[in-house]
Amino acid sequence: MRFVVERDALAEAVAWIARSLPSRPVLPVLSGLLLQAAPDGLTLSCFDYEVSARVSIDAEVSQPGTALVPGRLLAEITRSLPGYPVEVDDADDLTLTCGPASFSLVTLPIADYPRLPELPRLAGTVDGSVFATAIGQVTPAASRDDTLPVITGVNLEIEGDTITLVATDRYRLAIRELGWNPVRAPGRSTLLVPAKTLADAARMMAPGVPVRILTRGTDGDGPASSSGGGDPLRAGDAMIGFESGGRRLTTRLIGGEYIKYSSKFPADFGSCGDMPAAPLAEAVRRVALVAERGSSVRLSFELGKVIIEAGTKGQARARETVAADFSGEESAIAFSPQYLLDGLAAALAAASGNPPGQDPGGPGHPERDGGPAPAEGRIRLEFTGPTKPALITGSPGADGEAALDYRYLVVPLRALASV
Repeated sequence: MRFVVERDALAEAVAWIARSLPSRPVLPVLSGLLLQAAPDGLTLSCFDYEVSARVSIDAEVSQPGTALVPGRLLAEITRSLPGYPVEVDDADDLTLTCGPASFSLVTLPIADYPRLPELPRLAGTVDGSVFATAIGQVTPAASRDDTLPVITGVNLEIEGDTITLVATDRYRLAIRELGWNPVRAPGRSTLLVPAKTLADAARMMAPGVPVRILTRGTDGDGPASSSGGGDPLRAGDAMIGFESGGRRLTTRLIGGEYIKYSSKFPADFGSCGDMPAAPLAEAVRRVALVAERGSSVRLSFELGKVIIEAGTKGQARARETVAADFSGEESAIAFSPQYLLDGLAAALAAASGNPPGQDPGGPGHPERDGGPAPAEGRIRLEFTGPTKPALITGSPGADGEAALDYRYLVVPLRALASV
């Protein structure tokens, strides 16, 4: 195998693949990253029987071939290479030469490496920017407690031309609805996808570039027949894949039934505050700097404003005021700073069209690309008391209808019950 590839393209591709490598592989060979050089370019991939990632990039291939190398080590090397084209040769060990730098890697046995899964069934397509934003809005609410695997996932509910993403850690619940283009008229399907893998998939999505959603072993509410028409696939064989811009990520679905979350939403709230999303998020972020671990950020509503306060006893306190329209009897509520910030960041993303945390000056953003800046978004905070879940949504528009494609239900800090 022998090829030449641009340093930046290689480093970016390897870094993206490396995110899917297992941190504690059950077999040493699963820590490998597979390089496949062909006349039409270079393909990099990995698979640990749960998650697979694949990306194709341009390369000048003079001798096709395949090699399996330690993935995380390759990521460290490519990230540190100087700005020259990279020459790769596996005449002996795998050798990378980049300007004055040269590295030699011992290859892993390809014969022991698993074959990457194929997902022949196209379920439909969705806009990359919309899907990435939706993923960024819900994944922070997913649990990180591996002893309860069901709530470490994002529940994808597909009904007609609508996808609903749901995530919870029992103390907050995030829901986002979006449209998509199914290839057939589907019934109702529920797919429980690992939140971390879904967040990694969002990194390959770009505005205006469709994302192909592929499935295997899913049909309606349960496992489907295999593509060859043979024996039904086991539930553990059910997979979902996302493909866009020359990249593909697949993962096995999480088994089990998701929580019945619809009943968690109160029928009515006694208090309601409408506020500008960006100024509120910035104020909470600043005030939270002085909040000690386990303490709260308090929101107190007065005529025409909300006061955000936090502090560490004997060290520092912070207070900031933001304009607000308020109605109701209960005028104060307190939250975990991070829980509140996650909800506000997601609401702000809905207003700006950027995934939460994305650089507003980055590629694809309207202001950078010469387009108009998005209109200032507003959010609505509804609550009843300091021990009952509060709801963050988009504030009503000119037609009086609330923007309910994103909903964030969060337990106040003083409450002990979960959602």
